[in-house]
Amino acid sequence: MGETQYEVIIIGGSYSGLSAAMALGRSLRKVLVIDSGKPCNEQTPHSHNFLTQDGKTPKEIASLAKKQVEEYDTVSFYHGKAINIKKTENGFEIITENGETLSSKKLIIATGITDEIPDIKGFKESWGISLIHCPYCHGYEYKGKKTGIIAHGDKAVHISSLVKNLTENVTILTRGKANFSEEQLEKLKNNQIKIIETEISELKNENGHVKSLVFIDGKEINFEAVYGAFPFQQHSDIPKILGCEFTEFGHIKTDFMQKTNIPGVFVCGDNSSMMRSVSNSVMTGNVAGAMVNMELVTDCF
Repeated sequence: MGETQYEVIIIGGSYSGLSAAMALGRSLRKVLVIDSGKPCNEQTPHSHNFLTQDGKTPKEIASLAKKQVEEYDTVSFYHGKAINIKKTENGFEIITENGETLSSKKLIIATGITDEIPDIKGFKESWGISLIHCPYCHGYEYKGKKTGIIAHGDKAVHISSLVKNLTENVTILTRGKANFSEEQLEKLKNNQIKIIETEISELKNENGHVKSLVFIDGKEINFEAVYGAFPFQQHSDIPKILGCEFTEFGHIKTDFMQKTNIPGVFVCGDNSSMMRSVSNSVMTGNVAGAMVNMELVTDCF
C-alpha cells in the first residue's frame, strides 16, 4: 500500500477516530486510519442528541465525516483490521490481518466496544432499533410508550429513574431473582415501577420493532420499547496487548487528555467512556487528536 511509516496511526475509523483524524489532518500530520468497517451501531436506524445531525442515520453521519476528513491530504485510510502490535524504540509497529506491518510515532485507539447480547430469540434483530441502550440517544422517540428495562440492581434503578421521566409505564425485567435493597424497592414502588423476575424466552418483533416479550412460563406481555443493560467487551485486543489499564467496568483508563498509561498511546470513543453517544465520541476524538499533535510538537520543537 505504499508508505508504511506515519506520525500517527488511528485504529478505528468511526466517529471518534475520524474526529481525531480531522484534528491531526488540520495540523498537517501524516496520519493513517485503520478501519474494518464494522461499527457497533450499524443496525441503528437514527442517531439523536447531536446538534446539526439529529435524526440522521449513523451511516449518513459517518459517510459525511469520512468525506470531509478525506479532504486533508496528509490523512490516509486502510481498510482492514489491526490484530497485533509491538512497542518499538521510535513508536509502534502494527500488524494487520493481511500480514502487513505499519509503523507510527504515536497511536490513537478508537476501536469501540462490542455488546454481549443474550442469545434469546429476537434480541439481536431488535438491538439498536427498539431494544435500546440509552435514554438520551433514543428515549424521546419512545416517550409515553409502554417500556421494559432488562437490567438488575443499581443499573436497573439508574435506567428506570431516567426512563420514568419519559413514560409512566415502566417495568423492570430482571431475568431472575431481583437483587434490590429495601431502599431501592421502596423507591421503585413509590414510582409505580413494576418488577418481573421471570426469564425471557423471546422478543417478538417486526423488522426489529418490539411487539411483546414472551417469558419461559408462557406468559406474553406487550411492550413498545425495551432498554437493555448488557455486558460488553473491548472490540479490539490491541489495548490489552499494549498493557493499557482498564477501569472496574472494563473501559480503558484515560486522563482528561485521553492519554493512557502507555506513553504515546491515546484512546477515544466508547472504548474509554460510559457516555455512549456520537457527540461524546466526536468530542473525545477531537481532544485525542489535539493532544497527540501537542505531543508531536513538544517532541521536536
